[in-house]
Amino acid sequence: MFNDRPTGDNAYIVENLYGAIWFRVLKRPLDSMPSFDPAMRNSTYQTIREVILNGQWFDSLDLVEFIAQNIPENWKANTINLCNSVFEGENAAYRFINSELTEITDAAEIESIAEALDSPKTTINTHFANALSLLSDRKSPDYRNSIKESISAVESLCKVISGKQNGTLGECLKVIQNSHPMHKAFQAALNSLYGYTSDEGGIRHALTEDSSPPTYADAKFMLVSCTAFVNYLLTIAAEENISLNS
Repeated sequence: MFNDRPTGDNAYIVENLYGAIWFRVLKRPLDSMPSFDPAMRNSTYQTIREVILNGQWFDSLDLVEFIAQNIPENWKANTINLCNSVFEGENAAYRFINSELTEITDAAEIESIAEALDSPKTTINTHFANALSLLSDRKSPDYRNSIKESISAVESLCKVISGKQNGTLGECLKVIQNSHPMHKAFQAALNSLYGYTSDEGGIRHALTEDSSPPTYADAKFMLVSCTAFVNYLLTIAAEENISLNS
Protein backbone atom coordinates (compact mmCIF):
# COMPACT_ATOMS: atom_id res chain seq x y z
CA MET A 1 0.00 0.00 0.00
CA PHE A 2 1.25 3.50 -0.85
CA ASN A 3 2.01 5.93 1.95
CA ASP A 4 1.10 9.60 2.00
CA ARG A 5 4.76 10.48 1.55
CA PRO A 6 7.70 8.30 0.52
CA THR A 7 9.88 7.09 3.37
CA GLY A 8 13.34 5.64 3.76
CA ASP A 9 16.70 6.58 2.28
CA ASN A 10 15.26 7.40 -1.15
CA ALA A 11 12.45 9.66 0.08
CA TYR A 12 14.20 12.90 -0.93
CA ILE A 13 15.00 11.60 -4.43
CA VAL A 14 11.47 10.32 -5.02
CA GLU A 15 9.82 13.51 -3.76
CA ASN A 16 12.05 15.58 -6.04
CA LEU A 17 11.01 13.36 -8.94
CA TYR A 18 7.33 13.93 -8.13
CA GLY A 19 7.97 17.66 -8.11
CA ALA A 20 9.87 17.56 -11.40
CA ILE A 21 7.05 15.61 -13.07
CA TRP A 22 4.45 18.03 -11.70
CA PHE A 23 6.34 21.14 -12.84
CA ARG A 24 8.23 20.07 -15.99
CA VAL A 25 5.96 17.39 -17.48
CA LEU A 26 2.48 18.40 -16.32
CA LYS A 27 3.39 22.13 -16.50
CA ARG A 28 1.70 22.99 -13.21
CA PRO A 29 2.83 25.39 -10.46
CA LEU A 30 4.78 23.74 -7.67
CA ASP A 31 2.73 25.57 -5.04
CA SER A 32 -0.37 23.76 -6.35
CA MET A 33 1.16 20.30 -6.01
CA PRO A 34 -0.97 18.13 -3.69
CA SER A 35 0.00 15.11 -1.62
CA PHE A 36 1.01 11.94 -3.46
CA ASP A 37 -1.54 9.93 -1.43
CA PRO A 38 -3.38 7.62 -3.90
CA ALA A 39 -6.49 7.74 -1.69
CA MET A 40 -6.93 11.47 -2.36
CA ARG A 41 -9.11 12.32 -5.35
CA ASN A 42 -6.81 14.97 -6.86
CA SER A 43 -3.48 13.73 -5.52
CA THR A 44 -0.26 13.76 -7.53
CA TYR A 45 -0.64 10.00 -7.92
CA GLN A 46 -4.16 10.29 -9.35
CA THR A 47 -3.11 13.10 -11.70
CA ILE A 48 -0.20 11.08 -13.11
CA ARG A 49 -2.44 8.01 -13.37
CA GLU A 50 -4.96 10.04 -15.38
CA VAL A 51 -2.24 11.07 -17.84
CA ILE A 52 -1.20 7.46 -18.35
CA LEU A 53 -4.71 6.00 -18.70
CA ASN A 54 -6.55 8.79 -20.52
CA GLY A 55 -3.92 11.05 -22.09
CA GLN A 56 -2.51 10.89 -25.60
CA TRP A 57 -0.27 7.90 -26.31
CA PHE A 58 2.80 10.11 -26.55
CA ASP A 59 2.07 11.65 -23.15
CA SER A 60 2.74 8.30 -21.50
CA LEU A 61 5.94 7.83 -23.50
CA ASP A 62 7.11 11.34 -22.61
CA LEU A 63 6.48 10.60 -18.93
CA VAL A 64 8.37 7.29 -18.99
CA GLU A 65 11.28 8.89 -20.85
CA PHE A 66 11.37 11.83 -18.43
CA ILE A 67 11.55 9.48 -15.46
CA ALA A 68 14.37 7.47 -17.06
CA GLN A 69 16.32 10.65 -17.74
CA ASN A 70 15.85 12.15 -14.27
CA ILE A 71 16.37 9.27 -11.86
CA PRO A 72 19.80 8.66 -10.27
CA GLU A 73 22.42 7.07 -12.51
CA ASN A 74 22.55 3.91 -10.40
CA TRP A 75 18.81 3.38 -10.97
CA LYS A 76 18.86 3.86 -14.74
CA ALA A 77 20.15 0.53 -16.03
CA ASN A 78 17.58 -1.58 -14.18
CA THR A 79 14.76 0.84 -15.00
CA ILE A 80 15.60 0.95 -18.71
CA ASN A 81 16.04 -2.82 -18.92
CA LEU A 82 12.66 -3.32 -17.23
CA CYS A 83 10.96 -0.86 -19.60
CA ASN A 84 12.52 -2.47 -22.68
CA SER A 85 11.43 -5.88 -21.46
CA VAL A 86 7.84 -4.63 -21.11
CA PHE A 87 7.96 -2.91 -24.53
CA GLU A 88 9.24 -6.09 -26.13
CA GLY A 89 6.65 -8.25 -24.39
CA GLU A 90 3.86 -5.94 -25.57
CA ASN A 91 5.30 -5.66 -29.11
CA ALA A 92 5.55 -1.90 -28.66
CA ALA A 93 7.26 0.08 -31.41
CA TYR A 94 9.68 1.79 -29.02
CA ARG A 95 12.83 0.90 -27.13
CA PHE A 96 15.20 2.80 -24.88
CA ILE A 97 18.68 3.42 -26.23
CA ASN A 98 20.61 4.91 -23.33
CA SER A 99 17.98 7.28 -21.93
CA GLU A 100 16.30 8.13 -25.24
CA LEU A 101 13.02 6.41 -26.08
CA THR A 102 13.20 5.83 -29.81
CA GLU A 103 11.22 4.10 -32.54
CA ILE A 104 13.92 1.51 -33.21
CA THR A 105 13.23 -2.09 -32.22
CA ASP A 106 15.74 -4.21 -34.14
CA ALA A 107 18.22 -5.67 -31.64
CA ALA A 108 21.21 -5.39 -33.99
CA GLU A 109 20.45 -1.74 -34.74
CA ILE A 110 20.03 -0.94 -31.06
CA GLU A 111 23.32 -2.68 -30.26
CA SER A 112 25.16 -0.76 -33.00
CA ILE A 113 23.89 2.60 -31.78
CA ALA A 114 24.52 1.81 -28.11
CA GLU A 115 28.07 0.65 -28.87
CA ALA A 116 28.87 3.85 -30.80
CA LEU A 117 27.40 5.99 -28.01
CA ASP A 118 29.90 4.35 -25.66
CA SER A 119 32.94 5.08 -27.84
CA PRO A 120 36.18 6.32 -26.23
CA LYS A 121 35.99 9.63 -28.14
CA THR A 122 33.70 12.25 -26.61
CA THR A 123 32.97 14.14 -29.84
CA ILE A 124 31.61 10.97 -31.45
CA ASN A 125 29.37 10.28 -28.46
CA THR A 126 28.08 13.85 -28.52
CA HIS A 127 27.25 13.82 -32.23
CA PHE A 128 25.44 10.49 -32.02
CA ALA A 129 23.60 11.48 -28.84
CA ASN A 130 22.38 14.63 -30.62
CA ALA A 131 21.41 12.62 -33.70
CA LEU A 132 19.40 10.18 -31.58
CA SER A 133 17.71 12.97 -29.63
CA LEU A 134 16.70 14.86 -32.79
CA LEU A 135 15.40 11.66 -34.36
CA SER A 136 13.48 10.58 -31.25
CA ASP A 137 11.71 13.87 -30.51
CA ARG A 138 8.06 12.86 -30.79
CA LYS A 139 6.71 16.42 -30.89
CA SER A 140 9.22 18.19 -33.11
CA PRO A 141 11.65 15.77 -34.79
CA ASP A 142 14.48 17.28 -36.83
CA TYR A 143 15.51 14.62 -39.32
CA ARG A 144 17.77 16.87 -41.35
CA ASN A 145 19.95 17.89 -38.43
CA SER A 146 19.86 14.35 -37.05
CA ILE A 147 21.46 13.19 -40.30
CA LYS A 148 24.04 15.99 -40.09
CA GLU A 149 24.99 14.91 -36.58
CA SER A 150 25.37 11.27 -37.65
CA ILE A 151 27.62 12.26 -40.53
CA SER A 152 29.61 14.63 -38.31
CA ALA A 153 30.38 11.72 -35.99
CA VAL A 154 31.81 9.75 -38.92
CA GLU A 155 33.76 12.77 -40.13
CA SER A 156 35.20 13.39 -36.66
CA LEU A 157 36.59 9.86 -36.40
CA CYS A 158 37.78 9.75 -40.03
CA LYS A 159 39.93 12.82 -39.41
CA VAL A 160 41.65 11.07 -36.50
CA ILE A 161 42.13 7.73 -38.28
CA SER A 162 43.45 9.38 -41.46
CA GLY A 163 45.57 11.97 -39.66
CA LYS A 164 44.01 14.76 -41.77
CA GLN A 165 42.48 17.03 -39.15
CA ASN A 166 41.63 19.68 -41.73
CA GLY A 167 40.57 17.29 -44.48
CA THR A 168 37.08 16.87 -45.87
CA LEU A 169 35.21 13.64 -45.31
CA GLY A 170 35.97 12.63 -48.89
CA GLU A 171 39.71 13.25 -48.48
CA CYS A 172 39.82 11.35 -45.20
CA LEU A 173 37.93 8.40 -46.68
CA LYS A 174 40.45 8.15 -49.53
CA VAL A 175 43.35 7.96 -47.06
CA ILE A 176 41.57 5.30 -45.01
CA GLN A 177 40.68 3.29 -48.11
CA ASN A 178 44.31 3.37 -49.30
CA SER A 179 45.73 2.24 -45.97
CA HIS A 180 42.95 -0.25 -45.17
CA PRO A 181 41.79 -1.98 -48.38
CA MET A 182 38.05 -2.55 -48.45
CA HIS A 183 35.62 -4.44 -50.65
CA LYS A 184 34.65 -2.34 -53.67
CA ALA A 185 30.98 -2.41 -52.73
CA PHE A 186 31.87 -1.12 -49.26
CA GLN A 187 34.00 1.64 -50.79
CA ALA A 188 31.12 2.61 -53.07
CA ALA A 189 28.78 2.85 -50.10
CA LEU A 190 31.19 5.13 -48.24
CA ASN A 191 31.70 7.32 -51.29
CA SER A 192 27.93 7.57 -51.63
CA LEU A 193 27.83 8.73 -48.02
CA TYR A 194 30.27 11.51 -48.87
CA GLY A 195 28.22 12.42 -51.93
CA TYR A 196 25.08 12.59 -49.82
CA THR A 197 26.74 15.16 -47.58
CA SER A 198 28.50 17.30 -50.16
CA ASP A 199 26.82 17.18 -53.57
CA GLU A 200 24.59 20.04 -54.63
CA GLY A 201 21.30 19.31 -52.92
CA GLY A 202 23.09 17.19 -50.32
CA ILE A 203 22.19 17.22 -46.65
CA ARG A 204 24.66 19.99 -45.80
CA HIS A 205 23.26 22.33 -48.44
CA ALA A 206 20.14 24.44 -48.24
CA LEU A 207 16.91 22.89 -49.46
CA THR A 208 15.88 23.84 -52.98
CA GLU A 209 12.51 23.70 -54.68
CA ASP A 210 13.47 20.38 -56.27
CA SER A 211 14.78 18.73 -53.10
CA SER A 212 12.67 16.74 -50.66
CA PRO A 213 13.11 17.09 -46.90
CA PRO A 214 14.54 13.96 -45.26
CA THR A 215 12.16 11.53 -43.58
CA TYR A 216 12.29 9.48 -40.40
CA ALA A 217 13.39 6.49 -42.49
CA ASP A 218 16.28 8.53 -43.95
CA ALA A 219 17.47 9.73 -40.54
CA LYS A 220 17.17 6.28 -38.97
CA PHE A 221 19.08 4.68 -41.85
CA MET A 222 21.88 7.23 -41.54
CA LEU A 223 22.10 6.84 -37.76
CA VAL A 224 22.33 3.05 -37.96
CA SER A 225 24.71 3.11 -40.95
CA CYS A 226 26.99 5.74 -39.45
CA THR A 227 27.19 3.99 -36.07
CA ALA A 228 28.06 0.73 -37.83
CA PHE A 229 30.85 2.42 -39.80
CA VAL A 230 32.18 4.19 -36.70
CA ASN A 231 32.24 0.87 -34.83
CA TYR A 232 34.18 -0.62 -37.75
CA LEU A 233 36.71 2.23 -37.65
CA LEU A 234 37.04 1.95 -33.87
CA THR A 235 37.94 -1.72 -34.32
CA ILE A 236 40.65 -0.73 -36.82
CA ALA A 237 41.96 1.90 -34.41
CA ALA A 238 42.11 -0.61 -31.56
CA GLU A 239 43.85 -3.26 -33.68
CA GLU A 240 46.50 -0.79 -34.88
CA ASN A 241 46.86 1.14 -31.61
CA ILE A 242 45.76 4.41 -33.22
CA SER A 243 45.34 7.11 -30.58
CA LEU A 244 41.93 8.79 -30.56
CA ASN A 245 43.10 11.73 -28.47
CA SER A 246 44.12 13.94 -31.38
